[in-house]
Amino acid sequence: MAADIAHISQLFQASISAQQHKQAEQAIAQEQTKPGFSLVLLQIVASDSLPASVRLASALYFKNFVKRNWVNEDGVHQLPADEVTAIKSELIGLMVSVPPNLQAQLGEAISVIADSDFWERWDTLVDDLVARLTPGNATVNNGVLRVAHSIFRRWRPLFRSDDLFTEINHVLSKFGAPFLQLLEQTDNAIAQSQSDPKALKENFTTLELIVKLFFDLSCQDLPPVFEDNLGAICSLMHKYLLYDNTALHTDDDAESGPLEYVRAGIFQCLELYLQKYEDVFGAHLGQFVETAWSFLMSVGLETKYDILVSKALQFLTIVAGTQHAEAFNSQGVLVQIIEKVILPNITLRESDVELFEDEPIEFIRRDLEGSDNDTRRRAATEFLRKLMSRFPDLVTTTAMTYVDAFLKEYEGDKQNWKAKDTAVYLFSAIAAKGASTAAQGVLTVNENTDVLGFFQANIGVDLSSDGVQEILRVDAIKYIYTFRSQFSPELWRAAFPLLVRQLGNSNYVIHTYAAIAVERALFMTDNNRQSIIPKEEVLPHAKDLLTHLFTLITKDTRPEKIQENEFLMKCVMRVLIFIRDGVLPITEIVLTNLINIIKVIRHNPSNPRFQYYMFEAIGALIRYAGPTQSATLENKLYDPFAAVLQEGVEEFTPYIFQLFAALLETNPSAQLTQYYQGLLEHVIMPAAWDTKANIPALNRLLTSMIPRDSQRIVDKKLVEPILGIFQKLISTRTHESLAFELIETVISTIPIEVLQPYFVEIVRLMLTRLSTAKTENLQLRFIAFYHFISARQDKGMGADFFIQASDQVQHDVFKALYLTMILPDTQKLTRPLDRKTAVVSYTKTLTDSEAFVSRYPKGWGLTTQRLLELLINPPLPPKQDDVIPDADVDEIGFGVGFTQLNTCRKQVKDPFPEIADVKSWVGTYLKEANTRNNGKIVALVEERLAPDVKAAFRDYLK
Repeated sequence: MAADIAHISQLFQASISAQQHKQAEQAIAQEQTKPGFSLVLLQIVASDSLPASVRLASALYFKNFVKRNWVNEDGVHQLPADEVTAIKSELIGLMVSVPPNLQAQLGEAISVIADSDFWERWDTLVDDLVARLTPGNATVNNGVLRVAHSIFRRWRPLFRSDDLFTEINHVLSKFGAPFLQLLEQTDNAIAQSQSDPKALKENFTTLELIVKLFFDLSCQDLPPVFEDNLGAICSLMHKYLLYDNTALHTDDDAESGPLEYVRAGIFQCLELYLQKYEDVFGAHLGQFVETAWSFLMSVGLETKYDILVSKALQFLTIVAGTQHAEAFNSQGVLVQIIEKVILPNITLRESDVELFEDEPIEFIRRDLEGSDNDTRRRAATEFLRKLMSRFPDLVTTTAMTYVDAFLKEYEGDKQNWKAKDTAVYLFSAIAAKGASTAAQGVLTVNENTDVLGFFQANIGVDLSSDGVQEILRVDAIKYIYTFRSQFSPELWRAAFPLLVRQLGNSNYVIHTYAAIAVERALFMTDNNRQSIIPKEEVLPHAKDLLTHLFTLITKDTRPEKIQENEFLMKCVMRVLIFIRDGVLPITEIVLTNLINIIKVIRHNPSNPRFQYYMFEAIGALIRYAGPTQSATLENKLYDPFAAVLQEGVEEFTPYIFQLFAALLETNPSAQLTQYYQGLLEHVIMPAAWDTKANIPALNRLLTSMIPRDSQRIVDKKLVEPILGIFQKLISTRTHESLAFELIETVISTIPIEVLQPYFVEIVRLMLTRLSTAKTENLQLRFIAFYHFISARQDKGMGADFFIQASDQVQHDVFKALYLTMILPDTQKLTRPLDRKTAVVSYTKTLTDSEAFVSRYPKGWGLTTQRLLELLINPPLPPKQDDVIPDADVDEIGFGVGFTQLNTCRKQVKDPFPEIADVKSWVGTYLKEANTRNNGKIVALVEERLAPDVKAAFRDYLK
């Protein structure tokens, strides 16, 4: 039955209601399985008679539906061919005709479709776009340009390739000339609409989109059509850097308008052309440098100009990195730069102070390194540092005169705290060389400055004294945070208590910055990987420290406010990692606080970073308290975790499965409790594996459960459902590694006599994937799997067992597998335990395989050679490194898929822990086998090995 427009519209209306949201979402999920569902979504988006909220909800759902269902991992369409064709034919016309908020969602969907289909499977798209460009109709043109930008912007981050340039050339051949014509027409339209504010704004929106597309089309290489017309293009760009019209001014000082966005986009294009195409663009550069300079000397401090100021400064920063930098190499020019450009843009404005007071979390996020790329302060700092890299002595000397002057101004009157704030910021700007790293702060400093001396003379006092202005306290904390790698252990021991003390400050920004600095301090280690802060200095205060952090987090009990400040939760996580088993006496307190937070925020998860750090904190608790308090943790965590799963809190589910697994792994020998037995029944249901984000965590949980409940799994006939999951996983590239993890767990745990009826099918599934969709990873995992079976003679398997099974898939297929894959590529195995298992496998093949003696006599000699090659650099067991890697949350795709927890990663298990020295074991095993078989091994060596191999192998038989 086809999807129904009226019914789905009602469901979207219901989904907007908090009371009906969950049920409506479930109903929509059922509707999406019906044919034509995607086209119904587009019809809803197109319907002017429906409420705007319903149309927007449908556009959002369409975007996400396309992301999930357009193609599979092999690039094959998952929707019926007629539906794919219909979507492509309807989408462009629809996007051109709907309001901008709907265009934004449809544009993202078009970008997803273009990723897989453009241009070979959608070669009419550009012609369709060009055909829709209409002189004099800015509304239609803007829709067309938004579609084009949604597709062409994909090129910006991509690496050069033949396929990419073929696609770009395809676009330019059809779109280049009409695009330049539209630029000319838009310029004329702007001139003609000077006195018509509405038309002028629409035409300026067109110009803004043209500038974005100019960047898109130029981002990989200079288009010949642009190079041929570069003079005219530069003339127009320069014209609109200078253009002004009061009709384009915004009334709100904080709101940027079309004028600001067009100019900012132009500066971005200039930056690109100077970086990539200076040989042809250089002749036009002078006018732009002069204009940027004049603009920065005269622009106001209003927030609406921030994006424009930052882009202009970024452009001048690129100029300062080229041969044109010599224009700045004089004391007089530098004084002007500092006074007219740098200082106005690094000095705190009233709007900054208001943000500090009224929206503290936003102030912190903007101020933090890496999160304020488009702020004036960041852009001015980068410009100054670029000049310093070219003229270090001149810039340092000149800037320090201003630093000293501002410090004196503050000393003369403490009310002039902004002067000191400027001094500290300016000093930090010239003291740091290169970017500040997230892990360690500034690694290299300007040798003409004294970072530690400046701290002791000017900064430390703002942390230890009373009555210091709040922003200066934040400056002091941030100074320590920024230059943390420059502090000696002795200085750190003096500074750390001052930071901890500031956690007690009632000011939101101060105690948050203190938490940020404390967290990084606890993360830092010396060259011997020992913590900079001694553990014994933190342990006695850990209970108070954590209790206080939890109090700050839960001060406002609303779900969205509890999870607002991820920096506090990150500090909780770091303290738990730092004190390790020092958490044992306070496990109950920490656990109760974390559980209470989960109970509240599960109803409205709104900050993925907070959630991530919260679950990492629980992972740390399980890691360090689990070995001695597993029953307590299990009993306390099961109910809140189960509630999350029952309520379907998708954001939490992958984390919960990982933590359940970690709990089990802390006590691997105990039987599954009733809690987990019930959970196992849920985990092996096929529907549980339909959500891709859950699959890695579910697999880990299942592989943790199987060893603890293997007998019940056999008795309850659960082996087949588990093998069904293996079949699902092995069918896709994304999950092939998980398939091998699961099957190896099953085989190492379930008696082989139970698995024997299924083993041929297991091998068949692997060989089918290898023959139809082989990847290098799949091949290596298969090789490792073979060795895993071959090495387990003691468990009723071995090389002959594998050969018999493969014979039933296809007679003698093993010979080709062994000669073309296993023998030549075993050396490519990179994981030490896989290589160790391969040594054991080869050794037992030589000593215990009847097939290699009689059926594959040449294989015996070849196996000997490969074994000797592996033993040249014998695999060593990996050291159990207790250092927890530090994840950069900016690189984690929250909400996109599975996010792995680092605090409770699965420990690598050695299948042969009894073998410590591989070389020694090989010799012992060969000699014992030779004795056991009445000298057969020595006889085979003499009979089948070449003299040089024979000599090397005899060493192991001595």
